[in-house]
Amino acid sequence: METRLLESFVALARAGSFTAAARALHLAQSTVTVQIRTLEKELGTPLFDRLPSGTVPTAAGLRLLEEAEAVLDAVARLRATASGWHGDAAGGTVAGQVTIGAADSLCASRLPSVIAALRRAHPGLEVHLNAVGTAAAVDGLRSGRLDLALVLEPEVDESDLPAHRIAELPLAYVAAPDHPLAGRTAGWEELARESFFVHEEGCSYSDRLVRALQGVPGTRPGITRFGSIDAARACVAAGLGLTLLPEVTVEGQLADGRLAAVHGPEAPPVPVQLVRHRRRWFSPGARAVTEELTAAFADTSL
Repeated sequence: METRLLESFVALARAGSFTAAARALHLAQSTVTVQIRTLEKELGTPLFDRLPSGTVPTAAGLRLLEEAEAVLDAVARLRATASGWHGDAAGGTVAGQVTIGAADSLCASRLPSVIAALRRAHPGLEVHLNAVGTAAAVDGLRSGRLDLALVLEPEVDESDLPAHRIAELPLAYVAAPDHPLAGRTAGWEELARESFFVHEEGCSYSDRLVRALQGVPGTRPGITRFGSIDAARACVAAGLGLTLLPEVTVEGQLADGRLAAVHGPEAPPVPVQLVRHRRRWFSPGARAVTEELTAAFADTSL
């Protein structure tokens, strides 16, 4: 059995459509179609249901997926061994692709400089960055769409996804400079009478804030959720309300006066957890990215 057939099978299972799988593999869609048919004929069973909404693995396809990924991981290890890799970023040339899933706030702040440093150190390494929430990060690691993930959660309670806390991000309440609470100290009762623009549901610190605001008796706080940190920050800068965000995402706006701090109730720092899949091969590229991420978040001057 040719590994290219398994590569197309895994790509299709991950992507959910022949078009997306072909794009990911840099192949013509017709080529992927032929390879999947060849694999199904060789195994003697359909691997996908072709639906109007896309492709879905059959029961046989689901059984095959984990084994196919294990075979491709083994092939990748063999290739790395043949290329002379010795498992130390300082002792070998890192090449290939690594896909990171991370919270939007990290994609907009800390990670661009990390990717730039990796590009300088390892020109042959392609690092792709996807903004995802925790649930999508977990799904991406399990499906193989992601090699690593950075999630903003106190704990990652998934036995197959070991997590390592690499940093804690302080949070800040902010408002427009001319907002009545700008520069002032405000308690929960006062805050709960305001409008808040916060990150989408599933964001641990935003969810905690919303629960606290909605738990104040006799108040009806205005809550607007966004999938983008930029959108929430822009609404607040326009004077429409307040937000609670990691300080790193508002440092520039606080420094140049576009936003002002509000001294609200204590908000615990949000942990940054670096997560990977336990059973998947920890490739040289993923190892190099992990080392750079750990060093970058340890450097509080960045």
